[in-house]
Amino acid sequence: MNKSPKPPSKPRISSKDAPKTKVLAAVLETVGPDFAGQRLDNYLLRWAKGVPKSHIYRIIRSGEVRINKKRALPSSRLVEGDVVRLPPTRLAEPKKLDQVISEAQAKTLATDIPILFEDEYLLVIDKPSGLAVHGGSGVQLGAIELFRKARPENSFLELVHRLDRDTSGILIMAKKRSALLEMHRQIREGLTDKRYRLIAHGAMDAISGTKQLKFPLLKYLLENGERRVRVDPKGQESHTNIRVTELFQRDGASFTLVEAQLKTGRTHQIRVHLQKIGHPILGDDKYGLEAGDKELKVKQLFLHAHLAVFSHPKTLEKMRIEADLPKRFHDFLAQRDSRFLAKTLQPKEID
Repeated sequence: MNKSPKPPSKPRISSKDAPKTKVLAAVLETVGPDFAGQRLDNYLLRWAKGVPKSHIYRIIRSGEVRINKKRALPSSRLVEGDVVRLPPTRLAEPKKLDQVISEAQAKTLATDIPILFEDEYLLVIDKPSGLAVHGGSGVQLGAIELFRKARPENSFLELVHRLDRDTSGILIMAKKRSALLEMHRQIREGLTDKRYRLIAHGAMDAISGTKQLKFPLLKYLLENGERRVRVDPKGQESHTNIRVTELFQRDGASFTLVEAQLKTGRTHQIRVHLQKIGHPILGDDKYGLEAGDKELKVKQLFLHAHLAVFSHPKTLEKMRIEADLPKRFHDFLAQRDSRFLAKTLQPKEID
């Protein structure tokens, strides 16, 4: 009688082939001034990046995380000098930044990015188009990771706000948590002024003063998972003020140089608002005129954050930061046939 063949044995996975994991040993951390006032759950999410939030809350509720040897709640606020016990936690080994870029390379790249203002509380740069503000969604290195790598001496460096990857201009980072919280308060209470320069397709009506665009915006995903925004009654309230600066023509087509002022800060807000009124921004691969941009050989978004007005987070001194128009604007405008120059209005002071 023939014996049935034995099923093939399962291949053995050696320790070398097994997925690498990182073990965070139980440690005691003393809370410094940069994290005083932060919630315990947010503190842990920073400590164990990549760990599911559900696990973070579980180890807090189980008592594995302690503040000054006592059980705590996720909402407990940390005080400078508190000693936090962080339990052993296992998570997948993320790709190290060292594998993406070295400190020397980061310093070289960071040197090429203009610094508009810096002191012990803030770092303000003129971000180039094409550089994401942070890693994620296939982007391994953003502006914040680049400057953290280039400046290891800065124990705290966080984004105050965001810019789209293809938008150039003013990007503010906080070098102290107190500065971050104060800047967020000013933004939340409408005490800051953020303005952009853009070139839009078509000739807008020349108006004196500003035109207010108020359209509710709703986020949604395409089938491929890419994020988009559209005007929708179910969306969030949004408000942009625009002011025509100049109308001009090129190759028989009309364009408008515009200043836009953000009154709210929704995702892709200016880009969708300009699309809604029939004047999409040049080079916008999400909300623009593909055929028109292709004919003009425009490959970059013509949107630039040129002005930020706020109070210094420590001294409360009025700050006015400006970033000159980048080369792509100058090259395009240099070939213009100007037909109208609107009266240039100085930005109003924030009350």
